[in-house]
Amino acid sequence: MAIRPILEAPDPRLRVISTPVETVDDSVRALIADMFETMYDAPGIGLAAVQVGVPKRILVIDLMEDGPDGERISEPRVFINPELSDPHEELNVYNEGCLSVPEQYADVERPKAIQARWLDENGVQHDERIEGMLATCLQHEMDHLEGILFIDHLSKLKRNMVLKKLEKAKRLRRAA
Repeated sequence: MAIRPILEAPDPRLRVISTPVETVDDSVRALIADMFETMYDAPGIGLAAVQVGVPKRILVIDLMEDGPDGERISEPRVFINPELSDPHEELNVYNEGCLSVPEQYADVERPKAIQARWLDENGVQHDERIEGMLATCLQHEMDHLEGILFIDHLSKLKRNMVLKKLEKAKRLRRAA
């Protein structure tokens, strides 16, 4: 396993549309292991393969919820070639962030539930109705597979403000 560099906006590689995984094999599982290690190190709750420079339709998510005794409960999930359908009419608003748009957050509206189909890391197909935070996160990560960032859901004014803040933060990091 290895921690991979995460691409940051406005890197044009984040706008590439990811291609399907043909075969779930050891090389795909090795990439998934690297993605989890990278995501946990960042730290984040979701990561698309394109964010580490691999434009394949692979997502990893771990919402890391709090348990009854305050301990963190990990539930890592892998989504290969995911497809979403049947979005719920009701929307949820969540203050989203992104490892590719570090330290920037904005409210984004998304359907509160969706139907999802995907393969796991063993090539087993799943079909499930997903709602709540997992639905929000899955839709956010799915956007990455289409070359879309969460800031693309914002008004042009808000998006430009976020991009200017991001560029300023990059300049300050380089100067430090």
